[in-house]
Amino acid sequence: MAAAGSGSRSLPAAAARLGRSMAAAPAARLESVRAVTGLLREAQPRETAEESIFQDLLKILTKALNEIEQAYKDSCELLDLDTCLLLIAECFRCLRNACVECAKNQDVMRNLGLITTSVRLIKLLDGIQIKEEPLLTAFRCSLQFLGNIAAGNGDSQNSIWKCAFPDLFLTCLTYSDEKIVAYCCMVLFTCLNSEKVRELLDPENLTVALRVLKVYKEQLESEWSFLIVTDHLLKCPELVKVLYAKLSNQERVTLLELIMSKVSEKNSVTSEEMNVFMRIADFLASCFRDKCEAVLKLTSAADAEDEEALVTVRLLDVLCEMTSNNGQLECLQALPGLLETAIDILRLTHLAGKQAVNIFTATHAMTGQEEISHPAVGFKSHLIRLIGNLCYKSKGNQDKVYELDGIPLILDNCSIDDNNPFVNQWAVYAIRNLTEQNERNQELIARMEEKGLANNSVLEHMGLEIEKQDDKLLLRSVRKKPS
Repeated sequence: MAAAGSGSRSLPAAAARLGRSMAAAPAARLESVRAVTGLLREAQPRETAEESIFQDLLKILTKALNEIEQAYKDSCELLDLDTCLLLIAECFRCLRNACVECAKNQDVMRNLGLITTSVRLIKLLDGIQIKEEPLLTAFRCSLQFLGNIAAGNGDSQNSIWKCAFPDLFLTCLTYSDEKIVAYCCMVLFTCLNSEKVRELLDPENLTVALRVLKVYKEQLESEWSFLIVTDHLLKCPELVKVLYAKLSNQERVTLLELIMSKVSEKNSVTSEEMNVFMRIADFLASCFRDKCEAVLKLTSAADAEDEEALVTVRLLDVLCEMTSNNGQLECLQALPGLLETAIDILRLTHLAGKQAVNIFTATHAMTGQEEISHPAVGFKSHLIRLIGNLCYKSKGNQDKVYELDGIPLILDNCSIDDNNPFVNQWAVYAIRNLTEQNERNQELIARMEEKGLANNSVLEHMGLEIEKQDDKLLLRSVRKKPS
């Protein structure tokens, strides 16, 4: 407490020195600003800071801005640019510190016009050709200030948006310095809301969203770009559709990975969020329906990295994850054509694996030490998982699989397959969901087992056995044998 009180008492003296230094040389002003910056790291001095401090900092920044502009206009070499940039950086550090958890200071600064001046300065800094450390530091500190003045302050967020969107964001998102890109993402994330996200649908603004995705793809450690997509962009299904259409196949894989991260959260959702989820799911299901046969290119070793096929693999992964959430499953089970597509492509890949030796051919020759590295590993397992999910407590989908001859197809994929880890378990899961309270499906499997067309070990694993009553074959539950 003593330290905070001391800081509060010494702030007026530091502020007075700052005021007196306005006419002094830049080096003297720099020292005066540094003294205030240090004091404003503490909460109590921040809360008692007078408006005059921010007025003086605004004067310093405006003077620096005018001097740089004039020097470049006149091709003058008299300006000590490095000292000027150090002073700009220190002013922004001071302002950045003063904003922390202090709405009063945020409002004072905004009303003084510091946001407008900062944006002008950032544009000026971007135009300086020599990208040395003093310039980069000033640039970074300016963006940190904008992030802090916007934090929790809707009026400041709107002011930044009005001054900076879209041009300044595009400038910073494409900058060669990773920290500048990251701080720009921080400012963008802080300013965004549902209304502003919709502005990204404008063709002239869409580039901002596309650039954020590129930043995430190129700088995977960038937490802010991740949050922009998962917390804002994915809440607008129209934007997801427009973005997807504009992306390369590699970028589509990146977007689908981000969707997977969001879907995997398993948080409780509101009815509005459920509506968004369903619209995106419907869109992804339609993409899968339209492009799923691209995965057949993976039968050729030469096309093992075919980008369109890789998108299909990732689409299936996302749809499996989406249909694993019971709270959203009922709506997803009604998606038109998804179940039929899953059965069709399972049949095509299964046939492709039988016609020639390729990634879709069932194999079991591994020692357990090796790992198969191929994008289609597990594809058939995931198809069966998706079919099982879509049939969970859904009589309509159970009957649809029967009508499409999907049950014999699934039973034909029950063998251990190194190219499809856990395919046996997913087949068991699918058959269980297909036969639950569905006598016709049970009878079909019973008849197949009697004729030797079904793998009895699968039924045993499920705790089922065939029982004949009169002329009718039935599946009935039995206690599983200890393994």
